[in-house]
Amino acid sequence: MSKKRKQYSAEFKAKVALAALSNDETVAELASRFGVHPTMINAWKRSLAENASDIFQKGHKSKKQNEAQVDELYRQIGKLQVECDFLSRKLSL
Repeated sequence: MSKKRKQYSAEFKAKVALAALSNDETVAELASRFGVHPTMINAWKRSLAENASDIFQKGHKSKKQNEAQVDELYRQIGKLQVECDFLSRKLSL
């Protein structure tokens, strides 16, 4: 029997990390309130603190948006290459 890991949304992680940064409650209290392990809260808090400056950079785009755009462009290049190869073979016959 395999256990399935629970996936948390970025919004949820941000909410928990901001609550941890505010220091109104201890990490243990936050863990029981949100139902998340304290180690995860500390990791999200550290990640937020380290990457917070990226939000304020000019022309900020998330890495996921950039990766999705690159993937789409590679897909289009592959499609065009297949079409070009097909047409060149048909014209040479």
